Amino acid sequence: MFNDFPWLKPAWENLKSGLDSDRIPGALLLQSNKGLAVEKLVEFFSHALLCQNYSSEACGFCHSCQLTKSQSHPDLHWIRPEKEGKAITVDQIRACNRLAHESSQLNGYRLFVIEPADAMNESASNALLKTLEEPGEKCLFLLVTHNQERLLPTIRSRCQHWVVTPPSTDQAMQWIGEQGLSQVPAFALKLNMGSPLKTLESLKNGELEEYSAFERCLVETLLSPTSDVSKCASLMAKNPDQALDWAWLLLTDAQKAQFGVVDEGILPGAAKFQPHHYDGLYASTKKLMELKAQMQTFPGLNLELLSMNWLIESREALCS
Repeated sequence: MFNDFPWLKPAWENLKSGLDSDRIPGALLLQSNKGLAVEKLVEFFSHALLCQNYSSEACGFCHSCQLTKSQSHPDLHWIRPEKEGKAITVDQIRACNRLAHESSQLNGYRLFVIEPADAMNESASNALLKTLEEPGEKCLFLLVTHNQERLLPTIRSRCQHWVVTPPSTDQAMQWIGEQGLSQVPAFALKLNMGSPLKTLESLKNGELEEYSAFERCLVETLLSPTSDVSKCASLMAKNPDQALDWAWLLLTDAQKAQFGVVDEGILPGAAKFQPHHYDGLYASTKKLMELKAQMQTFPGLNLELLSMNWLIESREALCS
């Protein structure tokens, strides 16, 4: 696994030390960015925890390992949304709470993997909290999340925290090169939030060219008083989450450039902005974050119209 995903090794070493010393908490919170193959780490850890022969790795041939491989281990439970994009419900958590107070069927650990943990609704979170306050013997709840801020503070406080950190730019670019791609610009990694897997996929799907077209359109719209705002607004409305992320990265890179911050992955369009644009960049970025929050809170809004309003306000701030 670590040859395929070397950035997972530091997190595994931390988890392994707990297995070696038999110091397993009642609840673990595993935080990572998307696209780091954290599911492979969870799988590796679950096999090691439940193995009957070894303390910190799976032997692969004991009865427990065979059951884990066949996804039929009676002490391994996965709690996920019943449908993609839906919440983990209170009934799902109550069912797992009942199992948590039963005995292990193989006289080992019972493992409950909740992913993504931030998908639990409020009722589900409160139901889980009661069990975390009084965990059963040899019972581990593993909460996997890409957004721990969405978890209740009381849930977070009862978990031991581990973080899967993204690889360095050099390590990520080396890994991408080993997959058969060369001459990849460093900013491609930034566009994918440091994820080598997402970067590789985006390069194969032509997203780099898509970003370049978006960047040209956005820069022209923001810096040219006579440009067609509707064209860029229409482009943003096609994939608003991606467009807002890309716009935020460009604006923050442009602000960094004003301060002379060295960043090998700086987006090309950042160089188009001049020192006198700084106040406008700051105001535009602030408005952009407000727009993103508004879209997340009220998903039924007219995205094209909201994008157009933001573009007009930002252009006025930058061109005044």
